[in-house]
This record gives sequence, C-alpha cells and structure tokens, in this order.
Amino acid sequence: MALKFMYITNRPETAVIAQRHGVDRIWIDLEVKGKEKRQKGLDSVKSHHKLSDISSIKTVLTTSELLVRINPWDEESEKEINNVLDLGADLIMLPMWKKASEVQAFIQAVGGRAKTVLLLETREAVECLDRILGIPGIDEIHIGLNDLHLSYGMSFMFELLADGIVEEIIKKIRALGIPYGFGGIARIGQGELPAENIIIEHYRLGSTRVILSRTFCNADSVSSQKELDKLFCEEMRKVRDLEETVKNYDDEMFENNRRYVVRAVEQIVKRRK
Repeated sequence: MALKFMYITNRPETAVIAQRHGVDRIWIDLEVKGKEKRQKGLDSVKSHHKLSDISSIKTVLTTSELLVRINPWDEESEKEINNVLDLGADLIMLPMWKKASEVQAFIQAVGGRAKTVLLLETREAVECLDRILGIPGIDEIHIGLNDLHLSYGMSFMFELLADGIVEEIIKKIRALGIPYGFGGIARIGQGELPAENIIIEHYRLGSTRVILSRTFCNADSVSSQKELDKLFCEEMRKVRDLEETVKNYDDEMFENNRRYVVRAVEQIVKRRK
C-alpha cells in the first residue's frame, strides 16, 4: 500500500511541479456555498477557484488525476456536474451531504462518466452511513476532519482520530471494499499533531488517501518556481521514506503510535480550553 496524495491548486505551473514529484491528484475546489458561514473564524482555505481552472489544469496533467469538488447538492448540482465533466474532471467530489437521497442523486447525475468521491464531513452523514453504503456507484469516500469536528462540537480536528470516531467509520467502509482516506497532513516534523504520527495512523487504519495541506506547501509563500520545486522534491521524499519504514511496522508499533496520538490530542485540547 502507498498513500495517494492530493494537492489543491488552480495554478498550472504549481500543478506541474506537484505532479513531477509524485502528487497523485490535483484538486480544483469549486465549493463556496455555505463554507464561509460554517468555517467562520477558522484558519482554513476558502477557495476562489472557478470552472475555467479545470481545463487549464487538465491540459498540463499527464500522470496525475484531476479531482473537482463541487458545491453541496442543490437544484443547480446537475448543471454543475455536467459542466465539470465537459471540462475534463476525472473524479468528482460531493461535500456536505446529509441524506441518502442526496448521494443517490449525485451518483445518478454523474452516471459513471467520472469516479465519484463522497466527502463525509457531517454528523448526519455518519448517522446515515449504513444506508449510504448500500447505494451502488460510490467509488471512494474521504472523511473530512475539518467540518466533521465542527459538526461534533470539537475544538481540534484530530479529536476524531483519537477518540475512535474515524476508526468506527472506517470499519464500515472497509467492510464493503470501498477505498477511503481522511484529513490532511503538514510536512514531516511539523503540525500541532506531527505529520508522521498521522501518516502512521493512516497505515494502521488502511487509509490510502490524504490531502497535502497548506502547511505542507503554501505556494503563495514561496518566492519562485525553483524554490517550490525544491520544496516539493524534499518534502515528498521525506514522506515516501517514512512510508517505506512504516510498511514494516508490526501491531505493537502501530498501537504505540495510536496511544501517542491519543495522549497528544488530549494535551492539545487542554491547551485550547
């Protein structure tokens, strides 16, 4: 197993660099409806991507896939999906779904023309997951820790990992053989909860997808394309080297890391109160 890495950008030159260094998916983010209100006050990325970015990115991709996150399901979704497909999306992600009927409508609208990815990020989605998993045509599920922890009234997104909620969700998804992932990571050695401990949890839980977050590589803070290329090269190598090590972990090593994550999250939450 090797993790598939996703990176959000609408800049072709950045996409080319990410692709060169092994990023599996370039992510165009069209979700704007309701996001500002939900994440008000959080240091989260608010997208300014647009439909025309899809074709700009698609043109430069040769090995990476193009993933597009649309808006939450509403009366305009079918038109949005058709537009996204016409421009070349390989995968379409549905965010903020809360009912089986929304997922069913999404799957039908895509109609097998691209891979479907459900972004599970609401408490309501967790509660109706059993019904959701009975719907044919779901290609992947990603657990979105940012909005999901808000939905549970938590103060730190990785509380969901420490208290077993993510693991319980994964058990249900894994039983049906649907590929899944969760959350994002910073650079190795960085992050309030270190990225390496999160990656080890991905392996323990059988996750195969993760987002490279803004703290992994913020292209806006890099002064040149040469510097960006160097940064991606170095940081992706560190991640892949760690993966090679983790592939040899035994159950005891995974359990030790899980316990560390639980303790670390508890300390972070206490500091935030």
